[in-house]
Amino acid sequence: MGHRDIPVLQTQRLVLAGPEPGDYPDFKATFASYRSRFMGGPLNAYETWMLYAAEIGHWEIRGFGMWVIHDKRTGQTYGMAGGWQPAMWPEPEIAWIIWPDVAGKGYALEATDRARRFFYEERGWDGAVSYLDPHNLPSIRLAERLGARRDAQARTVDGNDVVYRHPAPAQLRNTQLADGIAMEIANYADPQFTPKGWALD
Repeated sequence: MGHRDIPVLQTQRLVLAGPEPGDYPDFKATFASYRSRFMGGPLNAYETWMLYAAEIGHWEIRGFGMWVIHDKRTGQTYGMAGGWQPAMWPEPEIAWIIWPDVAGKGYALEATDRARRFFYEERGWDGAVSYLDPHNLPSIRLAERLGARRDAQARTVDGNDVVYRHPAPAQLRNTQLADGIAMEIANYADPQFTPKGWALD
């Protein structure tokens, strides 16, 4: 699959589309900021350009990659989410990054859940991991909200990361976990959302 054949995914609030040159400024600003400290940053202009080129090239080499997260209504970009497995990565990863000024609004959860369902349902993945900095508590909490659990036996990328293993497709299909994720996303999309039935603890 070439980068021109990247599927477009949608959720209630978002459109996930392949990375384009016009999306680069927000990516560059994020990786030049302190927020990127858990992802190898901050990076200089050359390093950031090379990483963004890798985001596009990853689709060419692996046939999957990261989508840019767009607001369905305004087109504003919020970050990236999708699959990632560069050289030296032991397993396919579910990864995400949210631009600093839009964090805390559920976009990462909504986009990452949609990307994971695509890989499971459309690409036949039987599981995935997320490689996280052990000090990156917001990403660890997000992984846990997605049902991922730390796998101390799994190989890490470089020994400085922790591995969170996502539930397999069968563990998500028609389960309380999947319902709970959907309910949380609905609450972000509509703060007045009132779920039917019993609360999910």
